[in-house]
Amino acid sequence: MPTLFRFLFILAVIGGVIYGSLLALVLLVEPREREVTVRVPSERLNPAPEQ
Repeated sequence: MPTLFRFLFILAVIGGVIYGSLLALVLLVEPREREVTVRVPSERLNPAPEQ
């Protein structure tokens, strides 16, 4: 039974580290805003008439 408790404890520690790192990313990292330009070919806007 001690092996099961040790396994569960290791899983809980790994889960806590992952959760803590994700929480740190949310609180400490600010996304940068920037302008985005996407070029659309005119063939997609005004397709040639089909015959």
